[in-house]
Amino acid sequence: MKYRAVAKKTGDWWIGWLIDLPGVNAQEKTYEELIESLKTGAEDMLRAEVPFEPGAQMTTIEIPDPDWAA
Repeated sequence: MKYRAVAKKTGDWWIGWLIDLPGVNAQEKTYEELIESLKTGAEDMLRAEVPFEPGAQMTTIEIPDPDWAA
């Protein structure tokens, strides 16, 4: 899967986050380290167990890729 990432240099640090996975963000000294941290954060989030309440329904929905994703 591909996720959109925002990365920017602020002072001596690179900061970034994944637009498509809120909560995945990182701060590193180099761009390469930032990208690796974002990948690790995404993998950890996607592996996390999601609590499920009795009586609730879980489903997935499919949304077409936006034009800019092509």
